[in-house]
Amino acid sequence: MTAAGSAAEEVVDAVLTASRTLVALSEQSLGAVAEDTTIAQYRALVVLASRGPQRMVDLAAALGVTPSTAGRMCDRLLRKSLIRRHRARADRREVLVSITVSGREIVDNATARRRALLAEILGQLPAERQHEVASALRSFAAAAGEVPDSQWPSLPPDLSPEPAATASQARGHAHASAGDQA
Repeated sequence: MTAAGSAAEEVVDAVLTASRTLVALSEQSLGAVAEDTTIAQYRALVVLASRGPQRMVDLAAALGVTPSTAGRMCDRLLRKSLIRRHRARADRREVLVSITVSGREIVDNATARRRALLAEILGQLPAERQHEVASALRSFAAAAGEVPDSQWPSLPPDLSPEPAATASQARGHAHASAGDQA
């Protein structure tokens, strides 16, 4: 194996080890809502909070899942009133999903808890190392296509949580959404 190959493996191993810590922090930061919201559902909420309303096919692509998997996940989030489905203003045939105020509160609260947990860990490093870690992780997140918190869209002021839909209503919306993606 070449020196470059072993260095790449060493880098991947380091990031893999760090990712386990970050996954654990993600779970821990969900706090009490972790019983009702899975990490995958939380990730969907983060994508909607960070990128704004999405077509189901686009949300699925961002999550790395099939549209049918994203649809089932959205059905669950819809029943919890954490997202809503609505027609796009520009093209009424297009169905979008967006985060509700309740969903955004979950993301914001988990983010605040995660910031505190990360600050505690980073506080154990010298300031110079903290800046090195921050720089490396900014580059890593950008390469992965992650949107920095400072660039997240704000919720429209008129957006309020909608009552939970029944399972049959949610399925009806899912089928309409799937048809709009074709």
